[in-house]
Amino acid sequence: MLTHPTFDQLNQLGLFGMAKAFGEAEASAEAATLPLPEWLALLFDRALAYRHDKKLAARMRHARLRQNALVEDVDCRAARGLDRALFQKLVAGGWIDAHDNLVISGPTGERKSWLACALGHKACRDNRSVLYILCAETVRRTGTCPR
Repeated sequence: MLTHPTFDQLNQLGLFGMAKAFGEAEASAEAATLPLPEWLALLFDRALAYRHDKKLAARMRHARLRQNALVEDVDCRAARGLDRALFQKLVAGGWIDAHDNLVISGPTGERKSWLACALGHKACRDNRSVLYILCAETVRRTGTCPR
């Protein structure tokens, strides 16, 4: 089988994830033992994963999150007064679907920015667009806080 033309054709078609998987599968001894339907399924799975990862990376870049925080790492037992039920509701993202904004306020050192970044990261993983804005910086620059 002529792998080089196939690899080039996959790239020309914009199937970069599939081309990458094709190259790896050709080099793998395990892939050679797979029947054709399973081999093709492997290529399709890798192509879909490649596209998903690329879109997630673009959403994360656009979001401009300052911290790498995850909602799975939030400790609701901490003494910051975070309501577990409310936080789970925020994690679900219904407020985003309703086109509502979220403002997190509280005393210094309560990890408000970290919580906002965690919620933003979860929203990006849920295929939603996010933009992280610190109101204090915007007010200093423009005199108003964006909506």
